[in-house]
Amino acid sequence: MLALSGVLLLVGFVVNAIQRMLLHPTGAEDDHEAIFAEYAVSDVWVATHFAEFVLVLVALAGLLVLCRALRRETPYLALLAAGAITASGAAWTALQAVDGITLKQAVDAWAAASGAEKATRYADAETVRWIEWGLQGYFRVLLGIAFLLLGAAAVVSRLVPSWLGMLLVVGGLLSLAIGFSIGYQGLESGFQDAIGIALQLVVLVFGVGLLVSRRAREPGTRAAST
Repeated sequence: MLALSGVLLLVGFVVNAIQRMLLHPTGAEDDHEAIFAEYAVSDVWVATHFAEFVLVLVALAGLLVLCRALRRETPYLALLAAGAITASGAAWTALQAVDGITLKQAVDAWAAASGAEKATRYADAETVRWIEWGLQGYFRVLLGIAFLLLGAAAVVSRLVPSWLGMLLVVGGLLSLAIGFSIGYQGLESGFQDAIGIALQLVVLVFGVGLLVSRRAREPGTRAAST
């Protein structure tokens, strides 16, 4: 289960990062007029968000598998972590529906409008964008809570090296910080950029660490605390 958890987490995380880099339009996220124009001309907007939706769920499935592995030794923490991961998946689904489909329709309608209707359509697109802010913020908070609970379960169980659990706790705090920042500042800030890079590194190292610790463990033994 540790190997499966690590594989799912890394596949979802790495493949999603690659497809976003190749397909997702980029720009100043909070310069709405400029970024809406980028979104409107994108032919792959819906496709890249469907891919993002599926791949992040694959990564979350990896975390659920880890909850299952930890359940025997830390049943309550693992159960709470699984609940938080499931709630994160639900928030993610709603976020991608709004960002991947609703926002695209709104910016397309704005780009095609003229005269007085254009201002109305722009206001509609901004409203959808602000709904996206809210969903993104709450998704990040829920994911942070899931990381905190799962990290604590990993430390208590000693099924994996303790530093991996502590690393996930750090990831939880970083995700919480991003969520609160989005709530107050929107989708773009230097703080979020820096914290986001750190969080990506945490997830990457944690996924690799699961695979390495799986190889290092002897059959029938428990991982040593480090």
